[in-house]
Amino acid sequence: MASATATARAEAEDAPARRRFRFGGSRLGGFILALNLLSLLILFGGALALNEWQRGLIEARQESLSSQAELLANVLGELGITRGEPYPMLDPGSAGLWLRDNFIPEGQRARLYDQDGLLVSDSYAVTDAIPGAPLPPANPAGTALAPLQASPREETRLARANTELSAEVERALQGAPQAGVRRNENGDRVVSVSLPVRHVQQVLGVLTLEAGDVDQTLDAQRRALTPFALVALAVNLLASLVLHLFVARPVMRLSAAADQVRLQRARAISLPDLEDRKDEIGDLARALESMTETLSTRMDAIERFAADVSHEIKNPLTSIRSALETLPLVKTDEQRGRLTNLLQQDVRRLDRLITDISNASRLDAELSRDRPRLIDLNELLGDIIAVYEGGQKPGEAVVRFASTAEAARVLGRDIPLGQVFRNLIDNARSFSPADGEVRVRLERDDSHPDWPLRIRVEDDGPGIPPENLETVFERFYTSRPKGTAFGANSGLGLSIVRQIIDAHGGRVHAENRTDETGAVVGARFEVLLPLAGRRP
Repeated sequence: MASATATARAEAEDAPARRRFRFGGSRLGGFILALNLLSLLILFGGALALNEWQRGLIEARQESLSSQAELLANVLGELGITRGEPYPMLDPGSAGLWLRDNFIPEGQRARLYDQDGLLVSDSYAVTDAIPGAPLPPANPAGTALAPLQASPREETRLARANTELSAEVERALQGAPQAGVRRNENGDRVVSVSLPVRHVQQVLGVLTLEAGDVDQTLDAQRRALTPFALVALAVNLLASLVLHLFVARPVMRLSAAADQVRLQRARAISLPDLEDRKDEIGDLARALESMTETLSTRMDAIERFAADVSHEIKNPLTSIRSALETLPLVKTDEQRGRLTNLLQQDVRRLDRLITDISNASRLDAELSRDRPRLIDLNELLGDIIAVYEGGQKPGEAVVRFASTAEAARVLGRDIPLGQVFRNLIDNARSFSPADGEVRVRLERDDSHPDWPLRIRVEDDGPGIPPENLETVFERFYTSRPKGTAFGANSGLGLSIVRQIIDAHGGRVHAENRTDETGAVVGARFEVLLPLAGRRP
């Protein structure tokens, strides 16, 4: 018992240390959270990386176009395309020839505007490249041709593109280089750079370069995001698989094992591979195994109790049947009186036995239903002793009570605890000589931190055989000294005492009292109980 208590205390002390490494007290909860966070971090990291890459690509493209536009603007001044004295201006003819003769990379477009914002030259207009789209299918013969006109949506898109381009050129004419992303006439996004063309300090026009490969760049980025999304999906699938393997399947096994116990009326459940786990599934498996073992132990105890009850009831019944069979054969009144007394004695014994068996069988239910509350042992024992003093009869042992513990409050149930002390006192009185004395003493002993309250019940009887100091707490133990009335005890009183004290977290044991010479001068029963708020 002590080792079990020490083990439970050690586990209780280690529990907070284990919980420190759990999410909300759950190791599986922390594991699930970690997997979900990992998948989210993968997506978040991938998004951040691609966003940075996207910004970096666009900025790099803008820098490249800015360098090209600056170079072209300088070349325009050196080639004399910007000329005129005393009022310099752009030469549209020379600018057109220059754009025709110079290479503009594929996918880029160069446009030159004068100081009034009017288009002077366009690389698409002076190159051999003819932009366009496939023609629609031909109409059947004889079908009237529909007038060629743009749809309202196309007109809106074209107007928006021209507005954005005009605003960019207007800002560049103020002397500040412009760079950004906008929509062109086809609705595609382009990286655009507009630089003022200067003659000394005077702005003569604006050179605009645009690259239409933004959408291709973004498509490449989306393709680059795919591996991150696949990894996140794989992590989620792995998390689901792990949850299925480590949570769902073990719970299903536990459920199947519980059903097997129910359907096959088995006494225990055992899943060794689950009991070795250190998470909640292992705790659940161990709890289920412990529960079934407890139920099995309780069923075994009930079976033994039923067998003991059957045996104990058969004894008085056998005696009663023998007396009834013998009664017709008795010829004298004296013999008939002895048989009648024997029958009455057996009936009283049977009645007491049935009463004690009923009390013992209801004890577990009463202990589970009755809510514990604070009990003052001084007051409880004082009330019990007062009842014995009030009903004292000549020749019975006197009950004395003494207490040296002022604060003796326990958390328990007053009716079962009262039954404990009444059973101990009745047992001591039954063994005490005529006009003897039974001493009840309440003490406080802090040398036992788990059970500082000690209640002793002493008598001056013959004592208990050393080999039976533990046996007396077993059910139906009725070893009585010579001269004691047969059948006066059922043998359940001390068993009930131990059951109630164990339910209150206490201890009870028996010992013999000896004098200076070592001779036994009586028996002593000692009950140890914890203080209120302190359970071993």
